[in-house]
Amino acid sequence: MLRAFNGCKRLLPSILLRPSFSEAFFTSSYRSFQSFPHDTFDTPPSGANHDMASKEAKISLKAVKGTRDWAGPDLLLRDHVFETITNVFKLHGGTPLDTPVFELREILAGKYGEDSRLIYNLEDQGGELCALRYDLTVPFARWLAMNNVQQIKRYQIAKVYRRDQPAIARGRMREFYQCDLDIAGVYDPMIPDAEILRIIVESFEALDQPIIIKLNHRKILDGIFAVAGVPAEKTRPISSAVDKLDKEPWEAVKKEMVEQKGLSEEVADKIGHIVLNRGTLDEMIQFIKSDPNLSANEEIKAGLADMELLTTYSKELKTFDSISFDLSLARGLDYYTGLIFEVIQKPQEVKEKSSKNADASAVGSIAAGGRYDNLVGMYGKKQIPCVGISFGVDRIFTILKARQGDKKPPSRQIDVYIMAFGGKEFDGLLLQRMSVARQLWEAGIRAEFSAKVKPRLPQQFKAAEEVPLAVILGQDELAEGKVRLKVLGSGKPGEDKDEKDQGLLIKREDLVEEVKKLLAANGTTSVLPLR
Repeated sequence: MLRAFNGCKRLLPSILLRPSFSEAFFTSSYRSFQSFPHDTFDTPPSGANHDMASKEAKISLKAVKGTRDWAGPDLLLRDHVFETITNVFKLHGGTPLDTPVFELREILAGKYGEDSRLIYNLEDQGGELCALRYDLTVPFARWLAMNNVQQIKRYQIAKVYRRDQPAIARGRMREFYQCDLDIAGVYDPMIPDAEILRIIVESFEALDQPIIIKLNHRKILDGIFAVAGVPAEKTRPISSAVDKLDKEPWEAVKKEMVEQKGLSEEVADKIGHIVLNRGTLDEMIQFIKSDPNLSANEEIKAGLADMELLTTYSKELKTFDSISFDLSLARGLDYYTGLIFEVIQKPQEVKEKSSKNADASAVGSIAAGGRYDNLVGMYGKKQIPCVGISFGVDRIFTILKARQGDKKPPSRQIDVYIMAFGGKEFDGLLLQRMSVARQLWEAGIRAEFSAKVKPRLPQQFKAAEEVPLAVILGQDELAEGKVRLKVLGSGKPGEDKDEKDQGLLIKREDLVEEVKKLLAANGTTSVLPLR
């Protein structure tokens, strides 16, 4: 109620002094507004409270563990992430694709290594054993093989499901969005891979988020294991253990290798001596070449050839400085065959410590991907090489929200609120408000008006609190074919550009042009591309 009262103080001085309004009417309305009970707009009927309480006693109303509802400012921020990344995908010629939320279990089986235990299996409801999709990559590979598509640059934004231990505050969920772009087809080595890295850099630059792209090559990693003495059948289990080095110290990873995976301490120490190194592309290529045992391995040679090409391309595409060649990066998924990468936020100084900042710093990787040349061939007759990136939208959201701090973002996105006032003969001017709203909507301008025939003064003030502009309709002005356009300030309650400003009296046919000018001048929003 107090916010609505502040709205009155904000608008009344600037619009009620005009000769076309009745001073007696506004004085009585203002006094009536002050005398309203504080719960006039907020408290439901007493019977509703009783019914609600009885229902709550029967059902525990909560979102399922590892899921959440999205609404208001959070949803607007998430949509901003979607739109920003999608625009980059389109910039690179991406084509959208949508696939079912569940797949046959046999499609998903054997693709995720030890993480296969996180797949949600569904009950047999119609003669088919199905499971919720774990990621968007395997369904994409199934679609490629099914439709015999040889080349495509596709993107997809959709929910995936993992039966993991959630940490919602850190963006770790059981149901969450992924935002993927993959390049499928036979191309010259490392050119699509280099473009994927460029897409990563452009996306996070657009989100104003500094990042580090950690990357490695599966052939180099497998070659390191072979040189260290890891038996071939233990390569993937040892790779899965090494992949935990971003979360656990070397001692814990070594213990898992020796006690759980059955590796000798000598071999484990050899692995640690190599994989705990990281640096620029140039530095790490030189590091590997300087070791005669590593540089003699055929798999490592093939991987180095790719990385040398990538170094050249990354310098041209200006992604080189964002890359860290990290030999401990393994990526646990079994289908990767070449370049692999993870994106983390670049460490920054935090001026004020808070739980939000702590959660944001603990989210882990915010995007990941790599090359998978053999996955499509598991479903069809032809192998179609692919490389792709998957953005973790929920984790990116956690970081961006923490960056907002205590600043309260708007709960809606409206550019103009249409108001009407009058004297004793005032009929609400509903049709005129509808007409102005239609005029603005047709121009792609976001506008609202009260869904009341004769809206009260307090209701209109309260509704306009987070809106930057108001169109004010009065009977005398409308008779002359004019309306008033007023800047309401920052969109925050109680903040007005100039309380003495009565607004701009303009012709009705000039309204759209003047609104667009004011929106552009205030940097409030861009007009939606509806027309």
